[in-house]
This record gives sequence, structure tokens and C-alpha cells, in this order.
Amino acid sequence: MNFLFHMLLSGKDDLILVGNFMGDFVKGPLDGRFPNRIRQGVVLHRSIDTFASRSEQFQLSRRRIDPHYGLYRGVMVDLFYDHLLVTEWSNWSDEPLREYLARCKAIIMQNNEELPERLQKLVPYIFEELLPSYGEVSGIGKALERMSRRVKRSNPLEGGEVELVRHHDGLLEDFCGFMPMISSFVIEVLAKKSEA
Repeated sequence: MNFLFHMLLSGKDDLILVGNFMGDFVKGPLDGRFPNRIRQGVVLHRSIDTFASRSEQFQLSRRRIDPHYGLYRGVMVDLFYDHLLVTEWSNWSDEPLREYLARCKAIIMQNNEELPERLQKLVPYIFEELLPSYGEVSGIGKALERMSRRVKRSNPLEGGEVELVRHHDGLLEDFCGFMPMISSFVIEVLAKKSEA
């Protein structure tokens, strides 16, 4: 789950951040389910995912990963990009990562009742263990192992962090090309929302 990536792309609106944060846990139509700006955050999350899936840089990263991982390559790239975002954090934010995570956690906790129940229980783990570990390859490995156990069918995710090590330089190049484009896309989307 690329929580950090989505949070950073939420702009300055706390409620859009909440919606974007929980986007992977919300399925189906959104009509009447959430306050307006949280709903906009979920829509933004879906728009970001769609943009990424069509991006040449993101697809190049997917193709770098061994075909053995099949459809899971996109999930792996999501996590690898969160790792690269942590390691390159000062290039994308003036706020120190520790302070950023503490601020985002406070925003999420203030709106905890809006989160899907399954996510409510995970918030402390996400902010206190998961995201702080993403700067290390071993942290990405643990996230992939956890994800592998959650998927009901047999899958190759556990141990997939070897692909991050093997293709690090190429993935970093893709990521650095992708970030300005996705950032510009999100600025446009948020500007249209504020005009509506």
C-alpha cells in the first residue's frame, strides 16, 4: 500500500488527505457515503491510480520487474515508489518526514470515524511501524510478506524486495521522471475541484 505517495499528493486540504489515504479500502460507488471533501479525496486516489497505470514511467518500472511476478508487479512498484519517496524525501517536501508523518497521523485520527472499520484498526500500525520502515529494503520486504499472507491464493510477493535491490537505479530514474508529471496532474485535478 503506497500510503505515503497518496498522502503527499493530497495538497493542503486535510479532508482530501483523509479520503486519499483511505482510497484502497473503499470500493464501489461513493454517492452519499462520505462528507464531500473526503469523497473528493477518494476520487483523487482513484484518479492517481488511473494516471499511474497509464504512465510510461510507471509501466517501465513494471516491466523492469521479473515477469514471474505477473499482475503483482504493479503492487510492487507502488511499494517501491513509497520506498524511493522516503529515501528522496527532501526532494519532494520541505517538511521533515518524521514531522510530516506525525501531522498526517493527527489529521487521520481526528477523522477516524470516517475511515472503513478495517482501516481504523490499522492506523497506529501504519504510522508507527509501516511507513517509518519504508526507507529500508527490509521494511519493504516485511510489507510484501504481510501482503502475501493477506492474499488468499498462492502468490510470489514474499521476497519480492529483491527486485527493488536488483533494479534500484532504473526504478529511481523512472520515479524521478514520474513524480513531476503526477504532481502536475494532481494540481490540475484539485484546481478543478476548487472551481466546481
